[in-house]
Amino acid sequence: MSNQTFQRLKNLPIPFQHAQCVLHKHELLICGGYKQRACYSYHILKNEYKFICQYISHIQLDGHCVVKLVDNKKDKNQVILLSFGGAPYFKRHTLIMKYVSVWSKKSNKSNELNNYNKWTRFTDNYGNPIMIDRGYEDYRGARAVIGGVNNNLLFITCRDKYISVFDLNTFQFIKHDILPIENEIYYYCFVSNAENGQGQEMIKTNKQNYQMLLFHKNIGLSIEYDEDKNNFQFHQLPVCDDIALFCEYAYVCINDIIFIQFEKTKWMTFENTLPTRLFNCTAILSEEDNHIHIIGGQNNKFATVSTHIKTKMRVWDSSLLVMIYLFSKKEIKFTIQHWVRILKIKLGWIDEFDKIITKYIR
Repeated sequence: MSNQTFQRLKNLPIPFQHAQCVLHKHELLICGGYKQRACYSYHILKNEYKFICQYISHIQLDGHCVVKLVDNKKDKNQVILLSFGGAPYFKRHTLIMKYVSVWSKKSNKSNELNNYNKWTRFTDNYGNPIMIDRGYEDYRGARAVIGGVNNNLLFITCRDKYISVFDLNTFQFIKHDILPIENEIYYYCFVSNAENGQGQEMIKTNKQNYQMLLFHKNIGLSIEYDEDKNNFQFHQLPVCDDIALFCEYAYVCINDIIFIQFEKTKWMTFENTLPTRLFNCTAILSEEDNHIHIIGGQNNKFATVSTHIKTKMRVWDSSLLVMIYLFSKKEIKFTIQHWVRILKIKLGWIDEFDKIITKYIR
């Protein structure tokens, strides 16, 4: 592989860091970022951007979270987005957007789409506003996934080490628990073991259990939720010493593979290099063009950038791997493949196995 592994795309309309991004057909929907309320659609085939809307003026975005809800009506022309965030001393928000492509002719008929393509209050079936928080959680850098038999459960993990389950049908929290970790977490990797690349459906590990994975610095957790019994089980996962210092990285879940983007160090030397130094960026998988898109972030001078890069998913050999880590530091090459086999091994893994596998890959 060469530097052509990464392709620079048209720059973002404005600089973004910690952007929230979801996929909708041929579009990447960029829904705000750190202290940036603007939302844009990037058309993958056209390599062009279009403005969608702005967050409500009083909203302060600082590590907010955006997820794509599963529409049981299966209206392929629209997607429903949920945005929430805030901290005890910040103005909190829980908003929803019904999105219809800004690239379609229908989007120009404002009389038909009066309630579309803008952030509005999240409400129940009677129009009462709903807030997804209990008033004291710190949602800066929080992560969430959608799951459950009917895809109606929102699993939220946050800086304060809480994990909660919010029922999107009843608009209520149905479970709270505390992650078995010592320190706070922020801008971490939190994904479901998914049946598809977008991570919208969660694999059943047995008759009623669903599994999620969380990585932050030296923390590795497998989290199982029993929907029938409404309880959690936590299992520790091994984490390489090389990544134990890292947080605030981008990641993409490709079936059973997690692709994570870091900055500042290396594991081993390959002939690849990132075309630029990045951290606090966002990564998203587009199955439409079979690429991983890396959006925005900060450079080595801590300036927020408008960078948009993509890399072909097929260049990452996933035949035997569960996790792929990406690093960058000046001209230092970037990748190491770490075989943790988390889906099959929960007990009995030792550090010596990591060393053997690393030598094998080399």
